[in-house]
Amino acid sequence: MYFIYLQSAVNLKTLAQVSGNRKIETVPLKEVQSLTGYVRGGVTALACKKDYPVYIDELIELYDVISISAGVRGTQILLAPSDYIRAVKGTVSWTNCSG
Repeated sequence: MYFIYLQSAVNLKTLAQVSGNRKIETVPLKEVQSLTGYVRGGVTALACKKDYPVYIDELIELYDVISISAGVRGTQILLAPSDYIRAVKGTVSWTNCSG
């Protein structure tokens, strides 16, 4: 999983390098719920069916508070970036977000 900022795009090539994979692709929408247990708009790394590796752009550390999905479409949780990183056991790195 990748923590993405609203109005940002992920450089999949850079993310593949950071994660140690040869190639990364986004999951087709029809597979999201079966993989994560969440519907589109409610996906969160906090309590997925499986512990997926979570990669987070280092820009997250510029903020005092971030907003993430609470697992239900339209519901958000506000928390400190350090709390989110710790909760999801995230890997923070520069992943070349643009947007």
